[in-house]
Amino acid sequence: MQQSQNRINELFQIRYPVIQAGMIWHSGWKLASAVSNCGGLGLIGAGSMYPDVLRENIRKCRQATDKPFGVNVPMLYPNLDEVIGIILEEGVKIVFTSAGNPKTYTETLQKEGLKVAHVVSSTKFAVKCEEAGVDAIVAEGFEAGGHNGRDETTTFCLIPNVRKHTSRPLIAAGGIALGSQMKAAMILGADGVQIGSRFAATTEASAHDTWKQKITQLQEGDTHLTLKELAPVRMVKNKFFSELEEIYSTGRNKESLIASLGRARAKRGMFEGDMEEGELEIGQVSALIDEVLPVETVFRQLLKEFEEAKMPSF
Repeated sequence: MQQSQNRINELFQIRYPVIQAGMIWHSGWKLASAVSNCGGLGLIGAGSMYPDVLRENIRKCRQATDKPFGVNVPMLYPNLDEVIGIILEEGVKIVFTSAGNPKTYTETLQKEGLKVAHVVSSTKFAVKCEEAGVDAIVAEGFEAGGHNGRDETTTFCLIPNVRKHTSRPLIAAGGIALGSQMKAAMILGADGVQIGSRFAATTEASAHDTWKQKITQLQEGDTHLTLKELAPVRMVKNKFFSELEEIYSTGRNKESLIASLGRARAKRGMFEGDMEEGELEIGQVSALIDEVLPVETVFRQLLKEFEEAKMPSF
């Protein structure tokens, strides 16, 4: 892979333009440090951590790697000011924000010398990111797992349109698990990629082993984007998903949806291993994931596939 003159490598001082997504219940210090040690950028997922747990993960990550790493901060969760305070106190240098207004913390963080990237699902919000002065934009397509965009724009359509309308370093996300997909995203205009689902099914991910094995068994059509009334999320079709669909069939009762989600469903599924009653968030690309592997093996395969992917001739 060409390492020189890559804007993502230069911005974050990493060897390869591969970002590990800050996934809730997956992205603890073990995963983040492993990715960073391989030459990518590991992210600690603050969304599923109490403030004191986040502080502990930052400190353990710093002990496990001398390479750059960052923290992902979903802005739809509480304690945001406390979380940002811990990030600054602990000397974190890179923050990825998502699910909110990029103006909220960008200037505050940049004044303290941090690099800030923001995740969006549309070109309209990518333009707002540039106006807010972020250092990089993550454009995430409809294929992605977890919280997603309402417009259902695919990565293949989103990346070239964001590239057309913005000038900031651009990271493609959603539907990327292979080196060939990484190359395709960069041909479309991305400077690098953010990968979630493939890193979710690694030995270093903090999720439950039963869930990791479930990821390797998923086929096309086993996930679906739902909950657009609240915060759109892609999840596996299981018993919990069927319960949500039943609520929809009775008239899309928003209060009932909130009540159903308020039972720590994501933790129950991905962290505690309840494959029926829990919320299981994963991307469509899970259909390409056949085994749980160490991060180092995943990284080696990505780079090999990237180099071997050739442009066909006409």
